[in-house]
Amino acid sequence: MEQDGFRVSGHAFEPAYMELYRSGELQRRVEEALGGLESCQGCPRACGINRLADETAVCNTGRFARVTSHFPHFGEEDCLRGWHGSGTIFFSMCNLRCVFCQNFAVSQMGSGAVTPPQLLATMMLELQACGCHNVNLVTPEHVVPQVLEALLLAVEQGLRLPIVYNTSAYDGPHSLHLLEGVVDIYMPDFKFWDSSLALRYLKAKDYPATARQSIREMHRQVGVLKFDEQGMACRGLLVRHLVMPGFVEESKAILHFLATEISADTYVNIMDQYYPAGKVDAKHYAEINRTIESSEYEQVVRYARHVGLWRFDTRRPRAPRLWW
Repeated sequence: MEQDGFRVSGHAFEPAYMELYRSGELQRRVEEALGGLESCQGCPRACGINRLADETAVCNTGRFARVTSHFPHFGEEDCLRGWHGSGTIFFSMCNLRCVFCQNFAVSQMGSGAVTPPQLLATMMLELQACGCHNVNLVTPEHVVPQVLEALLLAVEQGLRLPIVYNTSAYDGPHSLHLLEGVVDIYMPDFKFWDSSLALRYLKAKDYPATARQSIREMHRQVGVLKFDEQGMACRGLLVRHLVMPGFVEESKAILHFLATEISADTYVNIMDQYYPAGKVDAKHYAEINRTIESSEYEQVVRYARHVGLWRFDTRRPRAPRLWW
């Protein structure tokens, strides 16, 4: 495999986890991760409960992950969905409490089923059999040990797809340490810059500082986003940012951070699809009970260019296309 700028050429590309698997390190990571469930410190909540005994706290997830659905997803970024879809696995529950969550039933109401490791491995293999371009783990922050446990089983049964870690960026440093050399594409969503806003809307005052630390570490591990000869993302960092109504300055602060403290070559998806959901209505969080205005979105896009970002989506493309 050869890397040239933002392209990866040649036919020797393989998922990052294969090297760890061959050396036995993936097995060791699984053992370390599962051991940590006995007094869980996996995410910034650091609840300290014994999840091996099926105790639960903020994420309402015990020994096994809960999965709502798994399917080829054609609504993701072009460079992930390609022609056959991104192989998404939607995990139930979340370690954040976003009042505006557009998947509220999944993230906070607990829809989905308990999924032991072999079943989760089977889901990964089914997505590969469907022709998906990757395994896309959605909201996996609280189930890193369970993911690693299932991944080992799936690799033993022939899984060879790259792993996309699709996260809120509210990740614990130890979890990211366990994922180094496992994840091919990190896809964090940086939501808010100001801690008081994070407390109000995400119920996590430490979210901004945690997200900055997490994104720095993700970039250290995988670098900027690179594509293969067919225009599919194969390794690197892809950051999502949802523009919120009335918070253009929050967006600017986040984009400035990405351009100046991560890299001006950071690939960013600037999203405009916010709508009131979850707990947001005319009586509760009324200040965000509207969609964004075109002028707000345009300000954010102009600012992204102003600070030197140039590899970004604006809105969400509706039809597949190649990047190269």
